Amino acid sequence: MADTTEMESPSKELMNFASYLHNPTKSGLRAREGVLNGRRIQFFKGKSAVNALVKAETGDGAKISSREEAVEWVQDLLDFQLIVRCDKVGEGSQQLRINPMQSFDEEAYFAWLYEGSQLMTYLGGIGVVAVVLAGVMFPLWPSSLRKGTWYLSMLALGLLGLLFAIAIVRLIVYVISLGVAPRGLWIFPNLFEDVGFVESFIPLYGWDAPSGAPAENAPSTAAAATASSASGTDSGAEQKKTN
Repeated sequence: MADTTEMESPSKELMNFASYLHNPTKSGLRAREGVLNGRRIQFFKGKSAVNALVKAETGDGAKISSREEAVEWVQDLLDFQLIVRCDKVGEGSQQLRINPMQSFDEEAYFAWLYEGSQLMTYLGGIGVVAVVLAGVMFPLWPSSLRKGTWYLSMLALGLLGLLFAIAIVRLIVYVISLGVAPRGLWIFPNLFEDVGFVESFIPLYGWDAPSGAPAENAPSTAAAATASSASGTDSGAEQKKTN
């Protein structure tokens, strides 16, 4: 365990444990959102942090041998101000306030001051700046690159326009079908559903679910057509046998 009296900065091992706990995918430590001093933060219960550390696998071989050792590591997180002990302001409230007693208790709440790796934030910022600079310097691009960008932008606008056109046409067809049929007809019924790109255009058309029946229980057009075709085939075969 880290000796906080002899160190001015957190040890690498402590930072590994902090990164491990801060990542809920690895540690299973589920933090909740709260407000501390007007700032949105993540907080968790001390017992949950200890449980997560007991089964810690940080990837560098560091392991916790007992619950007592896990408690000591969480206390080190407090001492180095990677977390802070806080209390809820009212039952069920998200408002938090700092507890003057900065000692570990499994039943207490702790808020993260450690923000984790900032690499993705830095890379995202660099990417935004690069895109803005590229746009500003567009007139200086080589003619072939500018022409290619123009073609790509026209292609993207064409696809977007096609999507809008399909949406308008399918709505018009649906409204017309309501006047001539008991159920509305949709072209590409899965177009705006939460499915893959290819599945959005399958099937080609479909009918509204019967009144009072959930949509998922309505048979698909393809299935209905297949069943109708099979029924016709069976009827023809039976007639031949009878004859």
